[in-house]
Amino acid sequence: MSGASKPVLLVVDDEPSIRDPLAEYLGGNGYEIKTAGRADAARSLIEEGGIDLVLLDIMMPGEDGLSLCRDLRAKGTLPVILLTARAEDTDRIVGLEIGADDYVTKPFNPRELLARVKAVLRRSKDSPSEPLTPGGTKFRIESFTLEIEGRRLLDAAGEEVKLTGGEYELLLALTERTGRVLNRDQLLDITQGRSAHVFDRSIDNQISRLRKKIEPDPKDPTIIKTVRGGGYVLAAKVTKE
Repeated sequence: MSGASKPVLLVVDDEPSIRDPLAEYLGGNGYEIKTAGRADAARSLIEEGGIDLVLLDIMMPGEDGLSLCRDLRAKGTLPVILLTARAEDTDRIVGLEIGADDYVTKPFNPRELLARVKAVLRRSKDSPSEPLTPGGTKFRIESFTLEIEGRRLLDAAGEEVKLTGGEYELLLALTERTGRVLNRDQLLDITQGRSAHVFDRSIDNQISRLRKKIEPDPKDPTIIKTVRGGGYVLAAKVTKE
């Protein structure tokens, strides 16, 4: 969270009829609100610092929300919830694949959106369950090295693979329990302390993003495998250093 007494939300939508009532509603529920009607204005506010979460419309004139989200995720882990008027799966899937934390389809129930804002903010600030592994340990996962001390993943060339906090915690949880099938509830327990809501999709989203970063073929994963009806398992050979 920022140093402000209230979490700061940035609402980015080119339609004042949506942006202004949403800002008023969220402002009346304990948040400090900033608004922008275009991606360039939003980027300027974000670069000033102090934003805790971005509510980002996908369809905007000029640069669209997906492009801005992709840029934000490449530079850091600022939480993003996408707002989309499209009901098709394409926007939703693309948005989640490029790193959005959640999405809401217009027209949306403000109370549901508020609940999702609270869930995403809580995930971003809550300390996860204590890892099983001492801080100085390193894990070798295929050609990757997971460093506990620095909370980072290195590839075969020693270059850092950028992970969000949630992706790191999920990979660590699976690595510490190599060969053990963990269902979504167990992974939520381990990584988020059951702070997630019943509609939480973060585990599946993070698994998808992790696979894109570490699997030779994300469509045919060999490192993190899906067990039908069971959950996920780290199937790769793991050694501890």
